[in-house]
Amino acid sequence: MSAGEIAMEIGVEQNQVITSSTKMVKKRAVRELISGLLFASPVLLGFLIFVIGPILYTVYLSFTKYNIVSAPKWVGFDNYMHLLSGKDAFYYPAVKATFYYVMVSVPAGIVFSFFIAILLNMKIRGRTIFRAIFYLPVIIPLAASSIIWLWLLQPNFGIVNYVLNTLHLPTSLWLSSDATVIPTLILVSLWTTGNMIVIFLAGLQNIPSHLYEALEVDGGNSIQKLFYITVPMSSSIIFFNTVIGFINAFQTFVQPYVMTQGGPNKASYLYVLYLFREGFQFSNFGTSSASAVLLFLIILLFTWIFFKFSKSLVYYEGQEDRK
Repeated sequence: MSAGEIAMEIGVEQNQVITSSTKMVKKRAVRELISGLLFASPVLLGFLIFVIGPILYTVYLSFTKYNIVSAPKWVGFDNYMHLLSGKDAFYYPAVKATFYYVMVSVPAGIVFSFFIAILLNMKIRGRTIFRAIFYLPVIIPLAASSIIWLWLLQPNFGIVNYVLNTLHLPTSLWLSSDATVIPTLILVSLWTTGNMIVIFLAGLQNIPSHLYEALEVDGGNSIQKLFYITVPMSSSIIFFNTVIGFINAFQTFVQPYVMTQGGPNKASYLYVLYLFREGFQFSNFGTSSASAVLLFLIILLFTWIFFKFSKSLVYYEGQEDRK
């Protein structure tokens, strides 16, 4: 056998070995994929059945006239035209009230929770107890805390007005007035900012201490530390809490439902309360589904805007190295 034939035979054997190894690797990858899907199947099925399924069905119902009793009847874009044209006297007031609530409550919640997190990050005695106190309202059911606040803010015999009157300070109608009901709901929403406080606190603890020490050497004061170090280094946390805050605020339901029922005079008739009543009280599930889809689009638009401007507003540590 010549040298050329021997080399050719060796090459063929090597190709066979490589081909066999490749097939084994592919078979192993397929087995691992199947095993992974089997282990993840409960979560995947749950997500498909209880999340994706209802979303798709809601989109379908938004193009139909449906009242549970009879089968859904296809009406195209009639439900959307009914809402957007203003024929529904309650839709745009609900949108207006919701935007008022969201645009004030989210910035107020961010500023409040960030300030409290800064205080809880200081080295003070009983710091752990104070942290527990500020987080405690989060684990209290919203319905229960809403009833408690409803009693506290009762204009005639509520504790809050009683204390204000005792201190010779002006009282308020709180939830009983068109002008004060939304600001009151915003104040109540600050009661449940414990999650934001915890997230801010975790971010503050990750800020390198040598940055503050360097600023102190340069003669910087507390205000300069706040605006030149704390806020920029916490911008990613602020961004995260802002996005989550907007998403949650647009879906506020329990507080107005329990405390005001949308009153007085529909002044606190927020979007999800409108959506709920349209579907489960008046059985207009087509219109209710259309308003749910529109709410999803509104939230999606705001989220896109936030991420669009995040690159210029948010600082991520080490981002210069990635450029």
